[in-house]
Amino acid sequence: MSRFENKVMLITGAAQGIGQRVAERAAGEGALLVLVDRAEFVHEVAQGLEAQGTRVIALQADLERFAEVERVVQQAIQTFERIDVLVNNVGGTIWAKPFEHYAEAEIEAEIRRSLFPTLWCCRAVLPHMLEQEEGAIVNVSSIATRGLNRVPYGAAKGGVNALTACLAFENGERGIRINAVAPGGTEAPPRRVPRNTNPISTQEQAWYQQIVDQTVQSSLMKRYGTLDEQAAVILFLASDEASYITGVTLPVGGGDLG
Repeated sequence: MSRFENKVMLITGAAQGIGQRVAERAAGEGALLVLVDRAEFVHEVAQGLEAQGTRVIALQADLERFAEVERVVQQAIQTFERIDVLVNNVGGTIWAKPFEHYAEAEIEAEIRRSLFPTLWCCRAVLPHMLEQEEGAIVNVSSIATRGLNRVPYGAAKGGVNALTACLAFENGERGIRINAVAPGGTEAPPRRVPRNTNPISTQEQAWYQQIVDQTVQSSLMKRYGTLDEQAAVILFLASDEASYITGVTLPVGGGDLG
């Protein structure tokens, strides 16, 4: 398939995990790629794809800051002159514990990590898509909007769901589709940069195990998903095959609806 032939796709959080797999599969379908991550090894991902013939640029940025997002979008436009698809993949649980154990700074950090990059990227990219009178945005949410030990993260992803629905209402008649996927537990290689760099206590390990157990129990398939199972749905919603779908948050959690 070549669903993205000559289409410019900006993917955030592209250095590893779901974002990297989306980039790899989109490259195989002809996309021109803008890969963004705060980690320097986003350049390794880009170099590997470039060696296979993909036109790609890699940018390092802290997408929790709007000025950084604007810089990324401007560089993408300067390089490729347009942005056809935006995949907002930045986010993820930093801490896992019952809500009463979160400090004020930890709550704020979770919201900044898992809501603001999506909010800012939509704000920065949307004017360019409106000028083009076409475009597709896919936001990566989570089924953790109903789950254990991640209240601030779940609240942030609930914001992503609301953002998706509201933007779709505003832009459905203007040629822009906005959807989200809500991944369940997903098997992925160990993170090269952990979200929480502090040592994990025995109690924190037990709280995280509760998340793992609940995730498997809530899935009708009783397993975690794969990176390809997540990337496939993201790319479907980004493609013209989903041309009559907007404002939807689609759970991808083996039957767990979140």
